[in-house]
Amino acid sequence: MKPPQLTVVGSINEDITAVGNRLPAPGETVSTADVRHSPGGKGANQAAAAARLGADVRLVGARGNDGAGLRSLEALQAAGVDVSGVAVVARPTGTALIVVDADGENQIAVAPGANHEVQVAQTLSEAPAILCQLELPLATTVAAVERATGFVALNASPAVPLPTDLLDRCDLVVVNESEYAAVPALSGARLVVVTYGAKGAVAFRSGRSIAYAEAPKVEVVSTVGAGDAFCAALVVGLLEGLPVPDALSTACAVGGAAVGTSGAQPPLRPLRDYLAADATTRTARRTVHGRRRTADQ
Repeated sequence: MKPPQLTVVGSINEDITAVGNRLPAPGETVSTADVRHSPGGKGANQAAAAARLGADVRLVGARGNDGAGLRSLEALQAAGVDVSGVAVVARPTGTALIVVDADGENQIAVAPGANHEVQVAQTLSEAPAILCQLELPLATTVAAVERATGFVALNASPAVPLPTDLLDRCDLVVVNESEYAAVPALSGARLVVVTYGAKGAVAFRSGRSIAYAEAPKVEVVSTVGAGDAFCAALVVGLLEGLPVPDALSTACAVGGAAVGTSGAQPPLRPLRDYLAADATTRTARRTVHGRRRTADQ
């Protein structure tokens, strides 16, 4: 079967990550055991994940003419992403400053840099599907969605007030629990998937719960890339024709795999591997525990 085609319009950052025993409180300094530089940015992370999961992915973004930009580009190419839509601009490549504690929880501050220079071309209208986030200026995301003629997915993160026209055009919106609470308009969106960390994820259609998926029990190294891997897997699954409950549970399996690695662009396997593994797990649960709750319960 031909892989689904996906155009990601989003950010490219270099992540500077400090790993310590705990996160600092306001005004506090804590010592860290390790500092590392790695490729990141929600757009780049989701593009890399979708490509590794088996989609034909093109990224529209911008990077600086600097070492961080070159390293980010090389990482995307290694993941199999078409980077012909990544422009080189005068601003430095975006940077994310991340602190991760011993439980894998994190705090993130982002300097957008080149991400503020992303330009959306008219040719975006030819893309069968697009995936956007909110690390670019909102006007850029709105322009991308307005030009899209195919499937439109939006990872509405970080949370900001969103125009009604933007939400009405989206076929899928993905947020975490706090983002869902911060944007009340999402309750009326066509299809919204809300992630609840270790508690799993729920899909809502026009405000009504239609599917629930458990999160796998895994050892957490870092949660930095989990949300982006989940989002990419959900979009790829839906584009491959999976029903919403199956796409949701498979995305949870992919997110679980992502938290077991330290980088924001984990070395994922093809989506079918996680679909098969998730089906096996669900069969085992039914055998041991009896009737499992349905999507609408």
